[in-house]
Amino acid sequence: MNGIQEKAIVITGGSSGIGLATAQAFAKAGTKVVIADIEDGTEAVREIKKAGGEATFVKTDVSQAADVQMLIEQTVETYGRLDFAVNNAGISGTSAATGDYTEQAWNRVISVNLTGVWLCMKYELEQMLKQGGGVIVNMASILGWVGFANAPAYVAAKHGVIGLTKTAAIEYAVQNIRVNAVCPAFIYTAMLEQAGMAPGTDMYDAIANLHPMKRMGKPEEVADLVLWLCSEGASFVTGSAYLVDGGYVAQ
Repeated sequence: MNGIQEKAIVITGGSSGIGLATAQAFAKAGTKVVIADIEDGTEAVREIKKAGGEATFVKTDVSQAADVQMLIEQTVETYGRLDFAVNNAGISGTSAATGDYTEQAWNRVISVNLTGVWLCMKYELEQMLKQGGGVIVNMASILGWVGFANAPAYVAAKHGVIGLTKTAAIEYAVQNIRVNAVCPAFIYTAMLEQAGMAPGTDMYDAIANLHPMKRMGKPEEVADLVLWLCSEGASFVTGSAYLVDGGYVAQ
């Protein structure tokens, strides 16, 4: 991947799932990785270093502006710059119909999944403008394209992430900053396994069968797209929302 080596990247929600797979892919490609997460990311950093990569962990709550500002400052202090950012941190939230959703549950999902992405972009853009460019990838979802019952806050947030992505891409296109979104379908992670969706279970089969390919995606399949979007191979790509969905939205 041209243009990836010896650069620096921040990945929020990078200690597990899609975030961890993305961190590992970039580290393997020679990028210096900052894992930002509200959960402990020291084990993820240890794994990357054991494999010969370079990484550090910064504990971050993306819904808090002070945390995000400190994250970017520490990244620049550690690696001298910020070339790429993957705003991946997110929560699923409560499952309830729109009229039954509580204000507290709504605010929590929006604060992490939408406001958190905006806060990250705010400080990432500030640094990228100082150094003359960069690439931002926001993690949206298939639910940024379509509706899904009993997930009103999540669906609203992910639609918002796509809109935010397109807006920023237009605003900063001539300033050498590209902004895109990635929209995964159901990706098999430890979180889904813990929720009872292990392969061979009825729940796994039900979710897998929602996709024309009749399986869930793998975190690495999402990471590969993020890697390309940050590379020079995607130099004319900005303002787009890319599906990694096994045909889900095509139905």
